[in-house]
Amino acid sequence: NLGFAKGCNIGIREAANDFFLFLNPDCVIDPASLENMLKAMNGKRRVAVAGPVLIDADDGSEQAGGRRAVPTPWRSFVRAFGLSRLKGKYPRIFNDYDFHKQPLPHHPVEMEAISGSCMLVRKKAINDVGPLDEGYFLHCEDLDWCMRFRRNNWKILFVPGAKAVHQKGLCSQRKPVFVEWNKHKGMIRFYRKFFRHQYPLILMWLVVVGIWIRFGMVSMRLSVLRVLKPQ
Repeated sequence: NLGFAKGCNIGIREAANDFFLFLNPDCVIDPASLENMLKAMNGKRRVAVAGPVLIDADDGSEQAGGRRAVPTPWRSFVRAFGLSRLKGKYPRIFNDYDFHKQPLPHHPVEMEAISGSCMLVRKKAINDVGPLDEGYFLHCEDLDWCMRFRRNNWKILFVPGAKAVHQKGLCSQRKPVFVEWNKHKGMIRFYRKFFRHQYPLILMWLVVVGIWIRFGMVSMRLSVLRVLKPQ
């Protein structure tokens, strides 16, 4: 396993089409939804990526991550300390970065980021900003790509008329701690790459410490659950 980014980049080098579909093995999309994503991108030359509504395979609800804002250090700080409950009074300051609990729009809308579990990407946009950053092994490479696309004046579209069923966590069941390690390491790489010159050093330090504290707590919980799990 070379990692998500390296594996996808092999496909990018081999393919010759105008659009590339990146689809996780635990994600299923039907042809009609794929066609809706393609229609949303056709005729809009500066749209780099389109993503569908992510449907939870267990209960049919919309999953988080399919439409979201970029989880900046401040937004992550707000979420980690439960300050998002103040967004009713101060929506611009304490808003969350996941939008899946909001009503679905009636037409494709621009987003800061979508999920890497299902992305339709324009080849010209990849040629402009480059392939996925192979410094990430698993997780956050999709956020990184969305950041680079938007910095080069490309748009990210969320297409509510397209749906993909996602068995979230299926790929991480065999090695959950390994997955969490790479997820948290990817978060730190993402923050340092894009935000270290925009935020005070003390806030960045608190974010990094918070990430590793969270990893320790998650790993401990996973280890306990593994011990208690019936054989």
